[in-house]
Amino acid sequence: MKVPFSEYILSTEPLARELVGVLSESFEGVSLLVTDCQGKKLSVGFSGTSVDDGLLAERGFVVRVYNGIGYSEHSFNALYAENLSAVAQKVTHTAKNDLAALRAAGIEPSVFPKPEAYGKSETFQADVAVLPASVSTAEKIQRMTEMMEDGRAYNSKLIDFKVIYTDLTICKAFYTKNSTAKQAYTFATANALALAAKDDNMQYEYGGASGNKGVEVLDELAAMTHTIIDEAVELLSAERIVPGTYEIICDPQVTGLIAHEAFGHGVEMDMFVKERAKGAEYMGKAVASKVLDMHDGAKSAENVATFLFDDEGVFGTDTKIIDHGVLKAGISDLLSAIRLGTPPTGNGRRESYERKAYARMTNTFFAPGKDKLSDMIKSVKFGYLLENYKSGMEDPKNWGIQCMISKGREIKDGKLTGKIVAPVLMTGYVPDVLKSITAVSDDALYLSGSGHCGKGYKEWMKTSIGGTYIKLTGRLG
Repeated sequence: MKVPFSEYILSTEPLARELVGVLSESFEGVSLLVTDCQGKKLSVGFSGTSVDDGLLAERGFVVRVYNGIGYSEHSFNALYAENLSAVAQKVTHTAKNDLAALRAAGIEPSVFPKPEAYGKSETFQADVAVLPASVSTAEKIQRMTEMMEDGRAYNSKLIDFKVIYTDLTICKAFYTKNSTAKQAYTFATANALALAAKDDNMQYEYGGASGNKGVEVLDELAAMTHTIIDEAVELLSAERIVPGTYEIICDPQVTGLIAHEAFGHGVEMDMFVKERAKGAEYMGKAVASKVLDMHDGAKSAENVATFLFDDEGVFGTDTKIIDHGVLKAGISDLLSAIRLGTPPTGNGRRESYERKAYARMTNTFFAPGKDKLSDMIKSVKFGYLLENYKSGMEDPKNWGIQCMISKGREIKDGKLTGKIVAPVLMTGYVPDVLKSITAVSDDALYLSGSGHCGKGYKEWMKTSIGGTYIKLTGRLG
């Protein structure tokens, strides 16, 4: 079924075009982004049920104009015939006062070249199996409750089994003087968190399904809930790892976390402009093993960050960040690309219409390789198969990486022993970690879009991460 386009955006389109036309009489580089994103977050657990608006739900407008040496923006939440003139006056006032305000504060404004004409006219409406709006909230909660009760009955060691469902229907229009682009798509995630206990030992595990999909993700989750519960209970017998350097095989989720933290944030090119990313010094140089290729882009794969255009009207691309170990490209928002003199990659994304557009990841992954997982395991003398992640951090300036991983399965003499260690922390210097990769499995590309990514500690955005199995050497603790 086609995702329906926002009636609200369609109703405001004549006024949006009129506003762009009025502002274009005084300014160059005028653009207007209109957003209408609606969704819900539902949660069912032993302690009850909750219903909330989706984290990224919003409705509003943001206009950008070239003020003579740079760009000014103004956001607002309503546009109607009676306030169009006032909005245009506010934009003009903002543009004229931005430079004066900066200079009064002793800040020399950044200078950008004159904008080139940009923008394309195209419309995109995604297809999903089950539109979120076609299933009532009550029906979704009933389905989730059945899954929760099934989990409760499945294993007595559970002290909670939470089922969480989120959907968001994203409708956006981007107007310039000579172009109009529109898009409507939906992403949905369904996750289960199993909390198990034995005496005073408590452990949890989670898993889920995600994608540019609809309510069908609940069926995908239902097929994996018992496995999630089994793995939570399994963690009750896990031992602590002895810190050291080991041969490591990462499952696709951990592979995705490494990609996201190592050369995801590290090649967001607004950090290049601010001289806060070491990656800028290594363009065209080897930063990883020759067996490694890495991609990011709205068009690089199909998951929760697949779209037609970003929040600056730049159409999505497939950016090959690492090519056979060599750092080839970064990912950029439009203004960083203009400043650096590089092609924009379609990674300018806003948490909401009220927020600045930053260079942000979309679908980030290490591409599949040519190796067999069975051969990779057989090649390990002593080490661990790392599974599932909890969180990660990276320092783009100094290239340190930390990955918190759910568990490791011990491998000795090429065989899994059955011993489990948890939790596991992997640390290292990014080039050392990536150059130690000796094998990448030929499995189908796996992507997970269940979580959100922050820029530093804020600016939350939906991204997907993944890859296949990789073998490397690293420090674990």
